[in-house]
Parts: sequence; structure tokens; C-alpha cells
Amino acid sequence: MFPGLMSNAIDISAIDAPEIDFGVPAGARVIVAMSGGVDSSVTAALAKLAGYDVVGVTLQLYDHGVAIQKKGACCAGQDIADARRVAEAMDFPHYVLDYEDRFSDAVMEDFADTYLAGATPIPCVRCNERVKFKDLMETARDLGGAAMATGHYIRRVIGPNGPELRRAYDAGKDQSYFLFSTTKDQLDFLRFPLGALPKEEVRRIAGQLGLVVADKPDSQDICFVPEGKYATVVERLRPGAAEPGEIVHLDGTVMGRHPGVIHYTVGQRRGLGVATGDPLYVVRLDAARREVVVGPREALMVSDVLLKDVTWLGDGEGEAAARAGTPVAVKVRSTRPPAPARLVWRDGFAVTLDNPEEGVAPGQACVFYSTDVAHDRVLGGGWIASTMSATAAAA
Repeated sequence: MFPGLMSNAIDISAIDAPEIDFGVPAGARVIVAMSGGVDSSVTAALAKLAGYDVVGVTLQLYDHGVAIQKKGACCAGQDIADARRVAEAMDFPHYVLDYEDRFSDAVMEDFADTYLAGATPIPCVRCNERVKFKDLMETARDLGGAAMATGHYIRRVIGPNGPELRRAYDAGKDQSYFLFSTTKDQLDFLRFPLGALPKEEVRRIAGQLGLVVADKPDSQDICFVPEGKYATVVERLRPGAAEPGEIVHLDGTVMGRHPGVIHYTVGQRRGLGVATGDPLYVVRLDAARREVVVGPREALMVSDVLLKDVTWLGDGEGEAAARAGTPVAVKVRSTRPPAPARLVWRDGFAVTLDNPEEGVAPGQACVFYSTDVAHDRVLGGGWIASTMSATAAAA
């Protein structure tokens, strides 16, 4: 009996689980990125049940003394132990790789610098982009992998021009916003078997296999940020870098003082420490001047978004699509549904929203989707470099 299974050994031929085909030869080696959670564990189990030569890899990502460990954090000590137990239960080898230096340089340092620059980072995208889908993929190839599988909720579909990235069937779990920077070359190697499954089915499979992670809670927030306290982590990474400054109204009136721009985000209303007759919101952050600029809610409305570091996953060339003013749907926040817009070219990629949106923040991502009813296909995306308010665009 393998450790981690139920009291009786399980006949895996009797397991009620979907058959998966990774499009590689039977028995080929598949490297599975295992975080120690239920999603990546079931991904590894499905690959094993399909007859592939599975190798599980877990990354040790951060120094718990620098980035304060919290319960449920991705790849914390317990998660590594859980991944190992799942590998033992399903009878495949498992390795732990020390990626702390890479993660610190590529993700945590960028997180601190982005906040100090007055922008709002998304470290989960940076981790996928710079660590999991770059460094780990190189390791997966070195290990002889024919493919690398992850537990992300997204689908890889073979289209007329090769692999396409599509949203997960379970809209509530869809992670396409965080995977927009996946390249076409990476899609050739990656596999996402959970994209067609609801979360409840994933937990059912884990329970039927008796895996120790079957009822494990999903990780929340950013893995190295305890209880969502971003400023605390930035201050630990950059001691003394957060300088106080002024809270300034759009009309130039100084409203008060602040302890540092890292304590504020675009769209924030509460905790400003200023009192007026009308509600005020953070409209923008000027790190160079150490100013938190506030104004009425209508000042948050943005119609044009300038982008940088764009990844294009659609057909043809992305620049040609932008120069043609191609209609797309876009998400400017992970929690919002795709909204109609146009790709445009303004000495680089930009997006014009059909309907202005509020709270669009530099440092966040703008992800492009197809214009069909389901906005099913992910066409790419870029990082928000700057925005133009609806009133300025109309002037």
C-alpha cells in the first residue's frame, strides 16, 4: 500500500476519471509541476493513470525569513511534504528544486520595485512567466520530458495554426488572465488537463484516489504575502524606501500627508485619511513626486490603455492586428468579465475600450480575448504602462 492512500490498496483500473491524451507517444515522460495542492496533484494522477512516465517537480521558491510564511502559502514546507506523499501514493518519482534565488530576483524584487514605482504588480504572472514557464520548462526538457503539465484551469486546444490557449470551462476557476504571457513556443510543450473540469470533479477524483490533499483548501492571495499585507513585504525587501509625501487633489489642493505610495492603489477609497463632503478615490500614484493624487469617482474612468511587453497568441502578427484596429474583448482586472475594445497602434500596442472602465492601474495586465459570445480564445495581452482618462480622451 502506498503512503497517502486509503486503508485498502486501490485498483486504479477502477478509478472513474477522464481519459487524457497529451498528444505525445504512449509511455512518454511527462514532467508535472506540483505545488502540493489538489489541482497539481490530480494533474499528476491523471497523467499517471493515462500511462505516461510521470516525474513530479516541486519548487522551493522563497526564503520564509524574508517573505513571511503563512498557512496555505504555495510551496511552503507542508506543501512540499504533501506533493511528496502524493508522488509516493501514485508511485512516481518526485524532486524538489531550490529556485529561491531565481524567484527572489525575477518575482519578489520586481514586486517591490513595481510598488515603489507607484504601480500595482501581479507577481503570479511574473512567476509563471519567468520561473515556471521559463526556468522550470528548461529543467523539464533536461529531464527528458516530452511535455510539462500543470494544474492551471485553462485549456490548450489544437487549432488550424497550432496550439491555442482557451479559457477554462469552469468560469469561476479560469486562470487565463494570469497566463496571458505564455508564448506560442511554450504552448507547444505545455499541457493543462484540468481546463475541461469543474473544481468539484477535481476534488472528487482526489477523494476517490484517497490523496491526502483531497480536502486541502485552495491557496489564497500571493504566496509570499501574509494576509494580503503588501506594504509589509515591500518594506522588508526595501527597508526605508517608502518615503512619505502629500495627498493632492486633482485641482492641486494639498489634502494631507501619507506614509508612502506603497500603501495605496488606484481606485482605493477607504483609509485615505482625508475628509471632504464628497467621496474621494485614488486616481493615480506619482512615485517620483511622492504624491497620492485623489479625485471624484468619475476621474477613475479610463478609455485608453497603453501597453508594454505584449505577448500575441492570435493568428498572424500582433502588430498588424493592432494597426488594423482589430476588435477584441479585454480584461483589465482579473475579477472583471471581458469587455469590448479595439487593439490600436500608437508607437506600440494600445487598447481603446468601447466603454470606459474605472480603476485601471499601471502594473496590472490587459488580456485580449476573442469577440465570440464566450470570449473563449486567449489572444494574448500586455502590461499596462499608462492610461488616459475618458475626459482627456474626449477633449
